Amino acid sequence: MKVTNFKKELTSLIEEKKNKGKTVGFVPTMGALHNGHLSLIKKASEECDIVVCSIFVNPTQFNVSSDLDKYPRTLEADKKLIEDYCDILFFPESPEEVYGAKMEMIEFDFEGLENELEGEFRPGHFQGMANVVAKFLTIVNSDKAYFGLKDFQQYKIVCKLVELIKLDTEIVGCAIIREENGLARSSRNELLTKEGREAASVISYAMNYILKYHSCFTVIEIQKKAKAMISGIIEVEYLEIRDSNSLLNFENWEDSKEVFVSFAGHIDGVRLIDNVRF
Repeated sequence: MKVTNFKKELTSLIEEKKNKGKTVGFVPTMGALHNGHLSLIKKASEECDIVVCSIFVNPTQFNVSSDLDKYPRTLEADKKLIEDYCDILFFPESPEEVYGAKMEMIEFDFEGLENELEGEFRPGHFQGMANVVAKFLTIVNSDKAYFGLKDFQQYKIVCKLVELIKLDTEIVGCAIIREENGLARSSRNELLTKEGREAASVISYAMNYILKYHSCFTVIEIQKKAKAMISGIIEVEYLEIRDSNSLLNFENWEDSKEVFVSFAGHIDGVRLIDNVRF
């Protein structure tokens, strides 16, 4: 695995591979890698000749500076985890290497997708994410880019982003990887206590309850039941039942062809998100 800190070297390496007819898969990350990230990298290695991975803790995605400061950074462990499946690791050591000397933000029009769910609680987050993803997708110019569906709203917005900036990169959504107790894998899980990690299993339990029993209740009724299951254990920020395409509310089950159940909440001072679709 080749590790580079520099954009110019990265583009040169990729151009060399593409000139030989190789296909390129890209997995952007913020580090603190786990088996969920590894599943994306493995999928990229199965579908593409060359796999490029980036590790960059993007400052424009954090609403609170303390969250940026405490985000786990585990570069050596990350390299060891992915070295058998990744060909090129891009690890820019400063924002300037990604954004240039001046960090100018583009305001993308996502037709309201960025204002729902996470957008209400993390204003500006998706614009920050979209700006850095646009930079990376343009730099790497990969045939495919892989995103985990745990951040389903992010996945939807990245798909829209590729349309807006007119890239040929195919965005591939990859299934959520879960721990044995059902908790969605996340870098933030490492910040949980043993008790908190076990208690957080109630999130997937409640969402699967919706999946299994939704036909027995109205949308509002089962939403209230699921939220009540969680709220005694975890501080619920939101538990919403939305349409998967528009991310908007609906009143009756027949109003949505694909349902998106989305959760965000706090335990042990750690913010967790999860979702199921059916």
